Amino acid sequence: MSDDRSAVIEALAPHGRLRVAINYGNIVLAQRDKDGGPAGVSVALARALASELDVAIEFATFEGAGDVFAAIDDDAWRIGFLARDPVRAEKIHFTDPYVIIEGTYLVPEAAPIQAVDELDQDGIRIAVGKGAAYDLYLTRALKHASLVRAATSAAAIELFVESRLDAAAGVRQPLAAYAASNPGYRVLPGRFTAIEQCMAVPRAQASDAVIRYVEDFLARMKQQGVVKRALKESGQDETQAAD
Repeated sequence: MSDDRSAVIEALAPHGRLRVAINYGNIVLAQRDKDGGPAGVSVALARALASELDVAIEFATFEGAGDVFAAIDDDAWRIGFLARDPVRAEKIHFTDPYVIIEGTYLVPEAAPIQAVDELDQDGIRIAVGKGAAYDLYLTRALKHASLVRAATSAAAIELFVESRLDAAAGVRQPLAAYAASNPGYRVLPGRFTAIEQCMAVPRAQASDAVIRYVEDFLARMKQQGVVKRALKESGQDETQAAD
């Protein structure tokens, strides 16, 4: 076994188990299978990494990205799948992205708003999932509108509807799914940001050897079509795969 590979296993899979954080808050990346277990593109990548390292896999599941980030301090996981953000980068090393998705808004059908940049106005209230990538981004970007935070991204939609807020911010796919099944709502065209979803390594484990290995692994998975195939198999748009 090479020294680099040994270092990677020691850092990411102590005691022979790869501990992986899975965030159910983003349906593009993770879903529950028919038995209630984790599935989706992030799970496929995690299983491929565990197989390559010849170690067992252990999933730590979370309802929101903010919970995943908070669990770093408890050493709850050694590999995760999160959107790149400068706040998170203080504690996480991010690889290149494997999926790129759009952050946009859900609004009432009758709302006068027609474009994403029209929402940054005094008095506008926008629901977000606490700690989600778009919460972090909008906290920095919005100058006039205010954010109202829910515990998770899914709860943000409920909060938007129940509290009659002006918009809900989130990933385009679940917002579009809600609008499709609930007359009276629509998703705005365009995006306020492109969200880069990356593999994440806690900085405590992010040695040069670990970074090289994980980034090379992801590059190979993208080149071999694993990301596109896993997106398609989980009912997601394979064009969201990053080059």
